[in-house]
Amino acid sequence: MIKKFIDRLFGKSGSADASSDSPQRGKKSPFGKRHDVGPVEHGINPQLVDERAMDVVQTLKRGGFEAFIVGGAVRDLLVGLRPKDFDVATNATPEQVKALFRRAFIIGRRFRIVHVIYGRGREHEVIEVSTFRAHLDASLAEQVGGNERTSKSELAGMKHAVDASGRVLRDNVWGPMEEDAARRDFTINAMYYDPETQMVVDYHNGIRDAKKKIIRMIGNPALRYREDPVRIIRAVRFAAKLSALGFTFEDKTVAPLREMKGLLADVPQSRLFDEMLKLLQTGHAVASIEQLKFLGLGTGIYPLLDVVVEAADEPFLNLALLDTDRRVGEGKPVAPSFLLSCVLWADVRDGWARRTQRGEHVMPALQDAIDDAFNAKIGDVSGRGKLGGDMREIWTMQPRFEKRTGSSPYSMLEQPRFRAGFDFLRLRAQTGEIDLSLAEWWETFSTAYDDERHAMIEAVRLEQMRRPQPARVRVRRTDASGAVAGPADAADGSGSADREESAASATDQGEFAPAKKRRRRRKPANRGDASGTASENQQGAPGPDLT
Repeated sequence: MIKKFIDRLFGKSGSADASSDSPQRGKKSPFGKRHDVGPVEHGINPQLVDERAMDVVQTLKRGGFEAFIVGGAVRDLLVGLRPKDFDVATNATPEQVKALFRRAFIIGRRFRIVHVIYGRGREHEVIEVSTFRAHLDASLAEQVGGNERTSKSELAGMKHAVDASGRVLRDNVWGPMEEDAARRDFTINAMYYDPETQMVVDYHNGIRDAKKKIIRMIGNPALRYREDPVRIIRAVRFAAKLSALGFTFEDKTVAPLREMKGLLADVPQSRLFDEMLKLLQTGHAVASIEQLKFLGLGTGIYPLLDVVVEAADEPFLNLALLDTDRRVGEGKPVAPSFLLSCVLWADVRDGWARRTQRGEHVMPALQDAIDDAFNAKIGDVSGRGKLGGDMREIWTMQPRFEKRTGSSPYSMLEQPRFRAGFDFLRLRAQTGEIDLSLAEWWETFSTAYDDERHAMIEAVRLEQMRRPQPARVRVRRTDASGAVAGPADAADGSGSADREESAASATDQGEFAPAKKRRRRRKPANRGDASGTASENQQGAPGPDLT
């Protein structure tokens, strides 16, 4: 008995005098067992592999390194889908990867990776290259008391660090491929594909789980969620994406999700915001919301996501989510500002209506309603940055679409985000919020020739002239001084009498003459500076942003 205890203490598998008919059970390796699977068995179509990802793999191999396509791209290839993004894993360090490519940038602190850039502008593509990481025990990592922000100085020199809850803050220790596979999250995301040899390297039966359509966590699910709580959101996203293909969670993988949701409170807001956008902008927004509700995760992940889940059944937002999924499916670009402007539109619209009913002018009322919506629903993402600026532009264009005479329609077409504003208008028309004919008019006007546009504007002008115009009531303006009589008027009272008679006459006529305003004289601007500014504005203006 004592000998068995000593053997167990020192990690021996069994005693020397153990009987041959009592075999000792070996402990299962956390690194799994390597299986090299050929193209006949896995059935991946090499034509679905992006040529730029192929170029990255080939360049790394020519440099003397191992390189594989890895992660969700391999999963999608296995089930016959064309991946939207390709990631590459290699035994080259980030610095070695960067040296092999002309346009490559090392990013990240928690995980240092390399972005290899192909193309420019909207057509550019990013291939993400990561180095094989060692599988380290979290209990052996350096521990800090705070988080990414409060412990920056401590984390600066650390390669493997966790916070008090066990969440990994740094994971930049390089290791062999089998250890890299063990530290990945789900078995269907832990396979490595060599597009040159067409072999798949599988350590954790990912191919078997893909065929059985099972989403299974590698290792202890509760521990893996604790290491990185964002895996909770990733699990929902994978389930939403693969549910149409019949994939379901393994029981042990799904069991801890709800009870461990509170761990997300320690994750930086910027990272949660990015994960929320992935849920809503990868072509499975409606399915993601259904999964969140089904798993009991509809609230408490991120404040703005709570708004989406709560309002997802409302006609306007539901149509916007379906439209976003359709555009992604068709390979068209989507902008986060457009979708988020749809999410908050109910709050902006209701606040705008309340203010205009109280008699406030249209545009100031809309601006105040936008400020209230930002302050109430977005919080730390204050809406003062580029994203918020784009959302404001989409909203403030809506009342301007009502003006279809003069030069207003032409100036609308020149707006950088006209297309996003028009698509927003189209959704409003489809849900019955505004007249459908208005959206149809703008769709025709945006594609018409100049003479056709002129005829359309003239037709609107004539139609408006035929309508009965409401009587204009001019509001009398009072001076800030209270219209106190001057010295000359006070001397004989004639000036006061004249004003009273004029006011009485004006009252009988139902109108008042507006007070004259004093014009300020502008200083002549430097011609060279003015032209330079205009040129810069034209060059700096972004192109049309499609939703």
